[in-house]
Amino acid sequence: MIATNLPKVMKSAMLGITTDVVPAAIRGKMRRHGRRGDHTDMGGPVRWPGSQTYSYKRKRSVVRPYRESDMPIVPKISRHDKLEGGKGHCLQTRIRRRGASLIDERNCNLQEMKKRKDMSDAERLQALQRKLYLLAKQEPKYRFYSMYDKLTSGYVLREAWLQVRANGGAAGVDGKMIGNVEHEGVEGLLDQIAKELQEETYRPQAVKRVMIPKANGKLRPLGIPTVKDRIVQTACKLIIEPIFEADFQDSSHGFRPKRNAAGALEQIKESLREGRHEILDADLSSYFDTIPHDKLLVLLEQRISDMRVIRLITLWLKSPVQEEDGKITGGKSNTKGTPQGGVISPLLANIYLNLIDKIVSDEKRLFSKEGIKIIRYADDFVMMGRRISEEAIGYLKDLLGRMELTLNEEKTRRINAREESFQFLGFQIRYDKSIHDKGRFWNIAPSPKSISKLKERIRVERGKYVMCPGEVIAAKLNSILKGWLNYFTIPGVSYTKVARNDIDYYLRESMWRLYRRKSQRRSPLYCQEAYQRLRHKFGLVDVRHYGLRVAPVNANGRRL
Repeated sequence: MIATNLPKVMKSAMLGITTDVVPAAIRGKMRRHGRRGDHTDMGGPVRWPGSQTYSYKRKRSVVRPYRESDMPIVPKISRHDKLEGGKGHCLQTRIRRRGASLIDERNCNLQEMKKRKDMSDAERLQALQRKLYLLAKQEPKYRFYSMYDKLTSGYVLREAWLQVRANGGAAGVDGKMIGNVEHEGVEGLLDQIAKELQEETYRPQAVKRVMIPKANGKLRPLGIPTVKDRIVQTACKLIIEPIFEADFQDSSHGFRPKRNAAGALEQIKESLREGRHEILDADLSSYFDTIPHDKLLVLLEQRISDMRVIRLITLWLKSPVQEEDGKITGGKSNTKGTPQGGVISPLLANIYLNLIDKIVSDEKRLFSKEGIKIIRYADDFVMMGRRISEEAIGYLKDLLGRMELTLNEEKTRRINAREESFQFLGFQIRYDKSIHDKGRFWNIAPSPKSISKLKERIRVERGKYVMCPGEVIAAKLNSILKGWLNYFTIPGVSYTKVARNDIDYYLRESMWRLYRRKSQRRSPLYCQEAYQRLRHKFGLVDVRHYGLRVAPVNANGRRL
């Protein structure tokens, strides 16, 4: 129905009647009757049947047109100020002005949009995450409420289960592995989780503590939740992660979607080329174990006002810990730390350290005035500048002190990258002389420690499957070699030729020595060129050329 309080000219235009009246008057009247933001010119949000438009607020009754003939006719104004009738699928919520496109950013073309019942779980989750991210990006101070009910949605829990199953992992305190859950029935477990969340009776079980050795000889504690708790944590992470992703800085690269160590190394190389040669290679002491709960919850509440979600995260932070000897520690009395190994722990760690990222990037702060940048991957970060003053270091320590964090003085050092190399994320970064000319270049290559660790893994796996067929040996070694090469090969950033040749030589010699000693236990590769047979017959990856864009060839066209 056409509004009766509109002028006659506008009624004629909305009915598709051509007129010679100047269209500017129509545009002005439509703007006066319209609203700001993503609304129609007749007022009210666009909500057509089958659309993906989602509201975080409570639903209210809206009269929706169900037939194309019932939809309002809104004229479109072309670049040449000519009125063009629009109806149904052609409805636009904003008018295109000359020189600027103000058409509704939501894709309102119903022909290109799927109905919710036709969408897969992954598509529905992606649509929800996109809307959360866009709203959080457009409204930096907006607090999200009514988030808890999203956790109980079937498609969210199903996608959370798929991610947990793909990640695998060890059993928690209940002893159940992924296979046990599949045998008992996944649907039953998801229904049980949804019911407990709806009734707010969900309680996480204790976290299983496992100690793993570190490179320096010390032990690192890991907390392994049960499969059930991992599903709930993943569901919560899928919902709140897009909100905080909108707040994270570009200097953060660890445990974030579509970000990895390669991006961090690219930023480091770019900063070095810009002249930021002074480096503060920082390391935090037991970061995951010292995050204060009260300050972390304050940061969470700045974006989430649904206290049921906050309460759920608090339960995970204060979960009891079962030590290796069976003793239960922690619980409600615990005020610091998040279990390193939990699904949601990396996100919480990034939320807390995002404070440092914002302060360093703030143009009004000391760091930006001195031209200092930060590149961070989880709790490992470097600060780079043409000059890093003692005042800046003292300011950083003061900030960390107020956050109840401390720098590891033994590992933290300030260097000049032109004179001394440094390591970051398994890479060694140094200023080397070029073998082609008298110049120098920034050499980013796998560190000697990373190469030694790879050789040790090869030695262990090789010994386990020495009497197995060649296909099995090649498959086990390929899983190790491909992962290592994919991580350290960064086109345009890293140089891996020396490391590749070193690993290739180690594989060749170690395989020859191993099968030469197996005279009393016959092996298919005994007294043969084991490495060459594994490569050419059983598909062992060619370390020298794998992952490179162009492999060198000889005069006969064969790869070298």
